[in-house]
Amino acid sequence: MSEQEQEQSDKQKYEFRKVIEELKGYSGSGTQLVSIYVPEDKQLSDVVAHVTQEHSEASNIKSKDTRTAVQDALTSIKDRLRYYDNPPENGMVLFSGAIDTGGGRTDMVTKSLESPPDPIESFRYHCDSEFLTEPLEEMLADKGLFGLVVLDRREANVGWLKGKRVEAVKSASSLVPGKQRKGGQSAQRFARLRLEAIDNFYQEVAGMANELFVPERHEMDGVLVGGPSPTKDEFLDGDYLHHELQDMVLGKFDVAYTDESGLYDLVDAAEEVLAEHEMLQDKQVMEEFFKQLHDGEKATYGFDQTRKNLNMGAVEQLLISEDLRKDVVAYTCENSHDEFELVDANASTGDHDCTRCTATVPAEEGKREDAIDHLMELADQRGTETVFISTDFEKGEQLLNAFGGVAGLLRYSTGV
Repeated sequence: MSEQEQEQSDKQKYEFRKVIEELKGYSGSGTQLVSIYVPEDKQLSDVVAHVTQEHSEASNIKSKDTRTAVQDALTSIKDRLRYYDNPPENGMVLFSGAIDTGGGRTDMVTKSLESPPDPIESFRYHCDSEFLTEPLEEMLADKGLFGLVVLDRREANVGWLKGKRVEAVKSASSLVPGKQRKGGQSAQRFARLRLEAIDNFYQEVAGMANELFVPERHEMDGVLVGGPSPTKDEFLDGDYLHHELQDMVLGKFDVAYTDESGLYDLVDAAEEVLAEHEMLQDKQVMEEFFKQLHDGEKATYGFDQTRKNLNMGAVEQLLISEDLRKDVVAYTCENSHDEFELVDANASTGDHDCTRCTATVPAEEGKREDAIDHLMELADQRGTETVFISTDFEKGEQLLNAFGGVAGLLRYSTGV
Protein backbone atom coordinates (compact mmCIF):
# COMPACT_ATOMS: atom_id res chain seq x y z
CA MET A 1 0.00 0.00 0.00
CA SER A 2 1.41 3.41 -0.98
CA GLU A 3 1.73 6.23 1.56
CA GLN A 4 -1.16 8.03 -0.11
CA GLU A 5 -3.39 4.95 0.06
CA GLN A 6 -2.40 4.34 3.69
CA GLU A 7 -3.21 7.94 4.58
CA GLN A 8 -6.59 7.68 2.86
CA SER A 9 -7.28 4.44 4.72
CA ASP A 10 -6.36 6.07 8.05
CA LYS A 11 -8.69 9.00 7.33
CA GLN A 12 -11.55 6.68 6.44
CA LYS A 13 -11.02 4.71 9.65
CA TYR A 14 -11.03 7.92 11.65
CA GLU A 15 -14.34 8.97 10.09
CA PHE A 16 -15.78 5.53 10.85
CA ARG A 17 -14.55 5.69 14.45
CA LYS A 18 -16.27 9.05 14.94
CA VAL A 19 -19.59 7.68 13.73
CA ILE A 20 -19.22 4.46 15.75
CA GLU A 21 -18.45 6.39 18.94
CA GLU A 22 -21.54 8.50 18.32
CA LEU A 23 -23.69 5.42 17.69
CA LYS A 24 -22.38 3.68 20.83
CA GLY A 25 -23.56 6.65 22.86
CA TYR A 26 -27.17 6.14 21.81
CA SER A 27 -29.77 3.92 23.43
CA GLY A 28 -33.44 3.23 22.93
CA SER A 29 -36.14 2.64 25.50
CA GLY A 30 -36.96 -0.69 23.82
CA THR A 31 -35.67 -2.91 21.06
CA GLN A 32 -36.15 -0.12 18.53
CA LEU A 33 -32.65 0.59 17.17
CA VAL A 34 -32.19 -1.14 13.82
CA SER A 35 -28.82 -2.13 12.32
CA ILE A 36 -28.53 -3.71 8.86
CA TYR A 37 -25.29 -5.07 7.37
CA VAL A 38 -25.41 -5.41 3.57
CA PRO A 39 -22.70 -7.34 1.63
CA GLU A 40 -21.46 -6.00 -1.70
CA ASP A 41 -23.05 -8.87 -3.65
CA LYS A 42 -26.48 -8.53 -2.03
CA GLN A 43 -29.31 -7.40 -4.31
CA LEU A 44 -30.77 -4.20 -2.87
CA SER A 45 -34.21 -5.32 -4.04
CA ASP A 46 -33.83 -8.26 -1.63
CA VAL A 47 -32.81 -5.89 1.16
CA VAL A 48 -35.85 -3.67 0.50
CA ALA A 49 -38.08 -6.74 0.50
CA HIS A 50 -36.63 -7.84 3.83
CA VAL A 51 -37.12 -4.38 5.34
CA THR A 52 -40.71 -4.33 4.04
CA GLN A 53 -41.36 -7.74 5.62
CA GLU A 54 -39.89 -6.63 8.95
CA HIS A 55 -42.05 -3.48 8.81
CA SER A 56 -45.12 -5.64 8.38
CA GLU A 57 -44.15 -8.02 11.19
CA ALA A 58 -43.42 -5.08 13.51
CA SER A 59 -47.17 -4.44 13.61
CA ASN A 60 -47.32 -7.39 16.05
CA ILE A 61 -45.17 -5.62 18.66
CA LYS A 62 -47.36 -5.08 21.74
CA SER A 63 -45.85 -1.79 22.89
CA LYS A 64 -47.26 1.02 20.78
CA ASP A 65 -44.20 3.23 21.31
CA THR A 66 -41.77 0.46 20.35
CA ARG A 67 -43.93 -0.59 17.38
CA THR A 68 -44.06 2.96 16.04
CA ALA A 69 -40.33 3.49 16.62
CA VAL A 70 -39.32 0.29 14.80
CA GLN A 71 -41.60 0.98 11.84
CA ASP A 72 -40.36 4.57 11.59
CA ALA A 73 -36.75 3.31 11.63
CA LEU A 74 -37.46 0.77 8.88
CA THR A 75 -39.22 3.40 6.78
CA SER A 76 -36.19 5.69 7.15
CA ILE A 77 -33.83 2.88 6.08
CA LYS A 78 -36.04 2.08 3.12
CA ASP A 79 -35.96 5.73 2.06
CA ARG A 80 -32.16 5.79 2.39
CA LEU A 81 -31.80 2.70 0.18
CA ARG A 82 -33.51 4.53 -2.69
CA TYR A 83 -30.31 6.53 -3.19
CA TYR A 84 -28.37 3.39 -4.22
CA ASP A 85 -28.50 1.23 -7.34
CA ASN A 86 -26.13 -1.35 -5.85
CA PRO A 87 -24.23 -1.75 -2.59
CA PRO A 88 -20.83 0.02 -2.70
CA GLU A 89 -17.51 -1.81 -2.61
CA ASN A 90 -17.21 -3.98 0.53
CA GLY A 91 -20.90 -3.35 1.24
CA MET A 92 -22.61 -0.93 3.59
CA VAL A 93 -24.18 -0.66 7.05
CA LEU A 94 -27.37 1.23 7.89
CA PHE A 95 -28.47 2.38 11.34
CA SER A 96 -31.78 3.94 12.27
CA GLY A 97 -33.87 4.35 15.39
CA ALA A 98 -35.49 6.61 17.96
CA ILE A 99 -32.84 7.42 20.56
CA ASP A 100 -33.51 8.63 24.09
CA THR A 101 -32.67 12.31 24.55
CA GLY A 102 -33.85 12.62 28.17
CA GLY A 103 -37.04 13.76 29.78
CA GLY A 104 -39.00 11.04 28.05
CA ARG A 105 -38.22 12.50 24.64
CA THR A 106 -36.71 10.77 21.61
CA ASP A 107 -35.03 11.81 18.41
CA MET A 108 -34.84 9.83 15.15
CA VAL A 109 -31.30 9.08 13.94
CA THR A 110 -30.44 7.50 10.57
CA LYS A 111 -26.87 6.93 9.38
CA SER A 112 -25.18 4.85 6.71
CA LEU A 113 -21.55 3.80 6.43
CA GLU A 114 -20.27 2.82 3.00
CA SER A 115 -17.26 0.73 1.96
CA PRO A 116 -15.93 -0.46 5.35
CA PRO A 117 -12.25 -1.49 5.59
CA ASP A 118 -13.11 -5.18 5.12
CA PRO A 119 -15.91 -6.77 3.11
CA ILE A 120 -19.15 -7.45 4.93
CA GLU A 121 -19.45 -11.21 4.66
CA SER A 122 -23.16 -11.80 5.23
CA PHE A 123 -26.47 -9.98 5.41
CA ARG A 124 -27.47 -9.19 8.97
CA TYR A 125 -30.59 -7.61 10.44
CA HIS A 126 -30.42 -6.61 14.11
CA CYS A 127 -33.00 -4.88 16.31
CA ASP A 128 -32.10 -4.02 19.91
CA SER A 129 -31.90 -1.21 22.47
CA GLU A 130 -28.39 -0.44 21.15
CA PHE A 131 -26.96 -0.26 17.64
CA LEU A 132 -24.85 -3.22 16.55
CA THR A 133 -21.38 -1.76 15.99
CA GLU A 134 -19.08 -4.63 17.05
CA PRO A 135 -18.47 -6.02 13.53
CA LEU A 136 -17.34 -2.57 12.36
CA GLU A 137 -15.17 -2.09 15.44
CA GLU A 138 -13.40 -5.37 14.70
CA MET A 139 -12.68 -4.18 11.16
CA LEU A 140 -11.19 -0.93 12.43
CA ALA A 141 -9.00 -2.82 14.89
CA ASP A 142 -7.73 -5.02 12.08
CA LYS A 143 -4.22 -4.14 11.00
CA GLY A 144 -1.69 -5.96 8.91
CA LEU A 145 -1.38 -8.79 6.43
CA PHE A 146 0.79 -11.70 7.51
CA GLY A 147 1.64 -14.99 5.83
CA LEU A 148 1.23 -18.09 8.01
CA VAL A 149 3.03 -21.44 7.67
CA VAL A 150 2.68 -24.38 10.06
CA LEU A 151 4.40 -27.69 9.35
CA ASP A 152 5.82 -30.88 10.73
CA ARG A 153 7.06 -33.89 8.76
CA ARG A 154 3.54 -35.22 8.25
CA GLU A 155 1.50 -32.24 7.08
CA ALA A 156 1.53 -28.50 6.51
CA ASN A 157 -0.94 -25.65 6.22
CA VAL A 158 -0.43 -22.22 4.67
CA GLY A 159 -2.73 -19.23 5.02
CA TRP A 160 -3.23 -15.59 5.90
CA LEU A 161 -3.70 -13.47 8.97
CA LYS A 162 -5.74 -10.50 7.73
CA GLY A 163 -6.18 -8.21 10.68
CA LYS A 164 -7.64 -10.59 13.24
CA ARG A 165 -9.06 -13.01 10.71
CA VAL A 166 -7.22 -16.26 9.96
CA GLU A 167 -7.75 -17.76 6.51
CA ALA A 168 -6.50 -21.25 5.72
CA VAL A 169 -5.67 -21.47 1.98
CA LYS A 170 -3.41 -24.42 1.14
CA SER A 171 -2.52 -27.73 2.77
CA ALA A 172 -0.29 -30.71 2.01
CA SER A 173 0.44 -34.15 3.43
CA SER A 174 3.89 -35.70 3.27
CA LEU A 175 5.18 -39.06 2.08
CA VAL A 176 7.96 -39.04 4.66
CA PRO A 177 8.28 -42.56 6.08
CA GLY A 178 8.34 -43.15 9.80
CA LYS A 179 11.57 -43.71 11.66
CA GLN A 180 11.23 -47.51 11.52
CA ARG A 181 12.60 -48.91 8.25
CA LYS A 182 11.04 -51.73 6.30
CA GLY A 183 12.68 -55.12 6.19
CA GLY A 184 15.34 -55.61 3.53
CA GLN A 185 16.50 -51.99 3.58
CA SER A 186 19.85 -51.03 4.97
CA ALA A 187 19.83 -48.39 7.67
CA GLN A 188 21.98 -46.12 5.50
CA ARG A 189 19.70 -46.38 2.47
CA PHE A 190 16.59 -45.88 4.57
CA ALA A 191 18.06 -42.76 6.20
CA ARG A 192 18.97 -41.34 2.77
CA LEU A 193 15.50 -41.98 1.36
CA ARG A 194 13.91 -40.44 4.42
CA LEU A 195 16.02 -37.28 4.13
CA GLU A 196 15.14 -37.01 0.45
CA ALA A 197 11.43 -37.31 1.29
CA ILE A 198 11.76 -34.63 3.97
CA ASP A 199 13.57 -32.34 1.54
CA ASN A 200 10.92 -32.92 -1.13
CA PHE A 201 8.17 -32.12 1.38
CA TYR A 202 9.87 -28.92 2.52
CA GLN A 203 10.16 -27.89 -1.13
CA GLU A 204 6.45 -28.60 -1.64
CA VAL A 205 5.51 -26.50 1.40
CA ALA A 206 7.77 -23.68 0.25
CA GLY A 207 6.20 -23.88 -3.19
CA MET A 208 2.74 -23.41 -1.68
CA ALA A 209 3.94 -20.48 0.40
CA ASN A 210 5.80 -18.85 -2.48
CA GLU A 211 2.82 -19.19 -4.80
CA LEU A 212 0.52 -17.57 -2.23
CA PHE A 213 2.78 -14.94 -0.68
CA VAL A 214 5.20 -13.72 -3.37
CA PRO A 215 2.53 -11.91 -5.46
CA GLU A 216 1.45 -10.06 -2.30
CA ARG A 217 4.90 -9.52 -0.80
CA HIS A 218 4.81 -5.73 -1.21
CA GLU A 219 1.50 -5.58 0.70
CA MET A 220 2.55 -8.01 3.44
CA ASP A 221 3.81 -7.07 6.88
CA GLY A 222 5.65 -10.30 7.57
CA VAL A 223 5.68 -14.11 7.69
CA LEU A 224 5.16 -16.32 10.72
CA VAL A 225 6.34 -19.95 10.80
CA GLY A 226 5.24 -22.53 13.35
CA GLY A 227 5.67 -26.19 14.13
CA PRO A 228 7.60 -28.53 16.41
CA SER A 229 11.36 -28.46 16.67
CA PRO A 230 13.40 -29.27 14.69
CA THR A 231 10.99 -29.15 11.73
CA LYS A 232 10.42 -25.40 11.57
CA ASP A 233 14.15 -24.78 12.16
CA GLU A 234 15.16 -27.14 9.33
CA PHE A 235 12.61 -25.48 7.03
CA LEU A 236 13.88 -21.96 7.67
CA ASP A 237 17.58 -22.82 7.91
CA GLY A 238 17.35 -24.67 4.61
CA ASP A 239 16.35 -21.47 2.73
CA TYR A 240 13.41 -23.19 1.07
CA LEU A 241 11.33 -20.01 0.99
CA HIS A 242 11.73 -17.35 -1.69
CA HIS A 243 14.57 -15.08 -0.58
CA GLU A 244 12.28 -12.04 -0.20
CA LEU A 245 9.91 -14.02 1.98
CA GLN A 246 12.82 -15.38 4.00
CA ASP A 247 13.77 -11.80 4.85
CA MET A 248 10.19 -11.11 6.01
CA VAL A 249 10.06 -13.90 8.61
CA LEU A 250 9.26 -12.22 11.93
CA GLY A 251 9.76 -15.33 14.01
CA LYS A 252 9.38 -19.08 14.42
CA PHE A 253 7.11 -20.47 17.11
CA ASP A 254 6.43 -23.80 18.79
CA VAL A 255 3.03 -25.07 17.66
CA ALA A 256 1.71 -28.53 18.56
CA TYR A 257 -0.79 -28.90 15.70
CA THR A 258 -0.12 -28.42 12.01
CA ASP A 259 -3.62 -28.83 10.63
CA GLU A 260 -5.85 -25.80 10.05
CA SER A 261 -6.22 -25.25 13.80
CA GLY A 262 -2.44 -24.88 13.96
CA LEU A 263 -2.73 -21.59 12.05
CA TYR A 264 -4.82 -20.19 14.92
CA ASP A 265 -2.31 -21.58 17.45
CA LEU A 266 0.49 -19.87 15.53
CA VAL A 267 -1.26 -16.49 15.73
CA ASP A 268 -1.77 -16.98 19.49
CA ALA A 269 1.88 -17.92 19.96
CA ALA A 270 3.03 -14.85 18.00
CA GLU A 271 0.78 -12.42 19.89
CA GLU A 272 3.64 -10.36 21.37
CA VAL A 273 5.50 -10.14 18.06
CA LEU A 274 2.35 -9.06 16.23
CA ALA A 275 1.55 -6.41 18.83
CA GLU A 276 5.07 -5.04 18.61
CA HIS A 277 4.99 -4.99 14.83
CA GLU A 278 1.63 -3.22 14.79
CA MET A 279 3.13 -0.38 16.81
CA LEU A 280 6.39 -0.30 14.85
CA GLN A 281 5.53 2.50 12.41
CA ASP A 282 3.99 4.65 15.15
CA LYS A 283 7.05 4.11 17.32
CA GLN A 284 9.45 5.01 14.52
CA VAL A 285 7.59 8.25 13.80
CA MET A 286 7.51 9.21 17.48
CA GLU A 287 11.20 8.35 17.92
CA GLU A 288 12.01 10.76 15.09
CA PHE A 289 9.75 13.40 16.63
CA PHE A 290 11.52 13.18 20.01
CA LYS A 291 14.91 13.16 18.30
CA GLN A 292 14.05 16.39 16.48
CA LEU A 293 12.52 17.84 19.62
CA HIS A 294 15.67 17.34 21.67
CA ASP A 295 18.52 17.46 19.14
CA GLY A 296 17.11 19.11 16.01
CA GLU A 297 14.91 21.95 14.85
CA LYS A 298 12.30 20.10 12.80
CA ALA A 299 9.63 19.38 15.38
CA THR A 300 6.48 21.28 16.28
CA TYR A 301 3.75 20.47 18.79
CA GLY A 302 0.54 21.82 20.25
CA PHE A 303 -2.48 22.93 18.25
CA ASP A 304 -1.54 26.60 17.77
CA GLN A 305 2.10 26.10 16.75
CA THR A 306 1.40 23.10 14.57
CA ARG A 307 -1.46 24.89 12.83
CA LYS A 308 0.78 27.91 12.09
CA ASN A 309 3.44 25.64 10.61
CA LEU A 310 0.79 23.83 8.57
CA ASN A 311 -0.39 27.13 7.10
CA MET A 312 3.20 27.93 6.15
CA GLY A 313 3.46 24.60 4.32
CA ALA A 314 6.36 23.64 6.57
CA VAL A 315 4.96 20.37 8.01
CA GLU A 316 6.12 17.16 6.34
CA GLN A 317 4.14 14.82 8.62
CA LEU A 318 1.20 15.83 10.80
CA LEU A 319 1.01 13.63 13.90
CA ILE A 320 -2.43 13.27 15.48
CA SER A 321 -3.35 11.09 18.43
CA GLU A 322 -6.05 8.55 17.60
CA ASP A 323 -7.71 9.45 20.91
CA LEU A 324 -7.87 13.21 20.30
CA ARG A 325 -11.45 14.34 20.85
CA LYS A 326 -11.43 18.10 20.43
CA ASP A 327 -13.28 20.74 18.44
CA VAL A 328 -11.95 23.92 16.87
CA VAL A 329 -13.95 27.12 17.20
CA ALA A 330 -13.10 29.80 14.64
CA TYR A 331 -13.77 33.45 15.48
CA THR A 332 -13.53 36.57 13.30
CA CYS A 333 -13.66 39.85 15.21
CA GLU A 334 -14.96 43.18 13.95
CA ASN A 335 -11.41 44.11 12.93
CA SER A 336 -11.17 41.01 10.69
CA HIS A 337 -8.77 39.13 12.96
CA ASP A 338 -9.16 35.37 12.58
CA GLU A 339 -8.48 33.29 15.68
CA PHE A 340 -8.94 29.62 16.52
CA GLU A 341 -9.62 28.02 19.88
CA LEU A 342 -9.27 24.32 20.75
CA VAL A 343 -12.04 23.10 23.07
CA ASP A 344 -13.33 19.78 24.35
CA ALA A 345 -15.70 18.07 21.94
CA ASN A 346 -19.29 19.18 22.48
CA ALA A 347 -18.29 21.49 25.35
CA SER A 348 -20.08 24.84 25.50
CA THR A 349 -18.05 28.01 24.90
CA GLY A 350 -18.40 31.62 26.02
CA ASP A 351 -17.66 34.90 24.28
CA HIS A 352 -14.18 35.17 22.77
CA ASP A 353 -11.87 38.12 23.46
CA CYS A 354 -9.61 38.76 20.49
CA THR A 355 -5.94 38.57 21.52
CA ARG A 356 -4.93 41.18 18.92
CA CYS A 357 -7.43 43.91 19.76
CA THR A 358 -10.08 44.71 22.33
CA ALA A 359 -13.01 43.30 20.35
CA THR A 360 -15.22 40.58 21.79
CA VAL A 361 -16.85 37.98 19.56
CA PRO A 362 -20.15 36.56 20.87
CA ALA A 363 -20.10 32.81 21.44
CA GLU A 364 -22.88 32.21 18.91
CA GLU A 365 -20.74 33.70 16.12
CA GLY A 366 -18.03 31.10 16.54
CA LYS A 367 -17.85 28.46 13.81
CA ARG A 368 -17.25 25.00 15.22
CA GLU A 369 -15.82 21.86 13.61
CA ASP A 370 -13.98 18.70 14.56
CA ALA A 371 -10.31 19.46 15.27
CA ILE A 372 -8.97 16.49 13.31
CA ASP A 373 -11.11 17.35 10.27
CA HIS A 374 -9.84 20.93 10.49
CA LEU A 375 -6.18 19.91 10.65
CA MET A 376 -6.47 17.22 7.98
CA GLU A 377 -8.03 19.70 5.56
CA LEU A 378 -5.08 22.06 6.06
CA ALA A 379 -2.68 19.14 5.63
CA ASP A 380 -4.34 18.08 2.36
CA GLN A 381 -4.09 21.62 0.99
CA ARG A 382 -0.35 21.78 1.80
CA GLY A 383 0.62 18.28 0.64
CA THR A 384 1.29 17.14 4.21
CA GLU A 385 1.04 13.49 5.20
CA THR A 386 -1.25 12.80 8.18
CA VAL A 387 -0.17 10.03 10.57
CA PHE A 388 -2.51 8.79 13.31
CA ILE A 389 -0.62 7.69 16.43
CA SER A 390 -1.93 5.03 18.79
CA THR A 391 -1.89 5.56 22.56
CA ASP A 392 -1.03 1.90 23.17
CA PHE A 393 2.64 2.70 23.87
CA GLU A 394 4.40 5.23 26.08
CA LYS A 395 5.39 7.85 23.51
CA GLY A 396 1.94 7.61 21.91
CA GLU A 397 0.43 8.44 25.31
CA GLN A 398 2.84 11.34 25.66
CA LEU A 399 1.68 12.79 22.35
CA LEU A 400 -1.86 12.94 23.71
CA ASN A 401 -1.20 13.95 27.32
CA ALA A 402 1.96 16.08 27.10
CA PHE A 403 1.64 17.62 23.65
CA GLY A 404 -2.12 18.05 23.32
CA GLY A 405 -2.52 15.24 20.78
CA VAL A 406 -1.12 17.31 17.89
CA ALA A 407 2.47 17.55 16.64
CA GLY A 408 4.45 17.56 13.43
CA LEU A 409 7.75 16.79 11.73
CA LEU A 410 8.89 19.78 9.68
CA ARG A 411 10.36 20.08 6.22
CA TYR A 412 12.60 22.87 7.48
CA SER A 413 13.14 24.83 10.69
CA THR A 414 10.65 27.69 11.08
CA GLY A 415 11.27 28.98 14.57
CA VAL A 416 7.50 28.74 15.20
